[in-house]
Amino acid sequence: MLLKTGTATPRATVPMRRRTRGLLALAATAAALPLLAQSPTAAASTAAAARAEEIVQGQCLVCHGAEGESSSPAFPRLAGQNAGYLARQLADYQSGKRKSSTMQPMVKALRAEDFMALGEYFATRPTHAHEMQEPQLAQAGRDVYVRGNPSSGVAACATCHGAEGHGSASLPRLAGQHAQYTERQLRQFHQRERTNDNAVMQAVASRMTDQEMKAVAAYLSGLK
Repeated sequence: MLLKTGTATPRATVPMRRRTRGLLALAATAAALPLLAQSPTAAASTAAAARAEEIVQGQCLVCHGAEGESSSPAFPRLAGQNAGYLARQLADYQSGKRKSSTMQPMVKALRAEDFMALGEYFATRPTHAHEMQEPQLAQAGRDVYVRGNPSSGVAACATCHGAEGHGSASLPRLAGQHAQYTERQLRQFHQRERTNDNAVMQAVASRMTDQEMKAVAAYLSGLK
């Protein structure tokens, strides 16, 4: 039978409309859930990143740069540095195991979780290729880095730090580091002035000549 003009909608269509509205409401709620609440892990990660940013802007920026690309060879580049290694170095500065009149005041009030947050922050900063200042010297450094010097007992650096100089969770990334900074660290190990990470490095550096240290540092500065 045809419906007359102005006749009410049949009752059978009312539940259908209600069901449709209900489904739309559920879909909207589901879409909004990620915005309404983060998981505890995600929330903690966000808080740690914010804390790291705060510390970098307040304390690290002047020497190391906001992105870890320090322009001065007096200070290491931290971009891409392995998070666990960097966190341990910060803890060693705080405890005095690693000496630095510049770094110790900077980390004095920080907590262990701050060290990890900073490690993760700099580990995720983009790395950049840097021009080798002394290509011929760097080529000699490559030989020492890759093969060592069997005649004097210098072990190949690549054995621990990797062929590309990227290190590991417990060992530093050396690729792209300022040549002067790397050379200075090798000399400190050689002279037993650096008092952390010294078990292996003092043994290796003590057998290196001044020229070998300079050459290896020059080679590493050009890696990415």
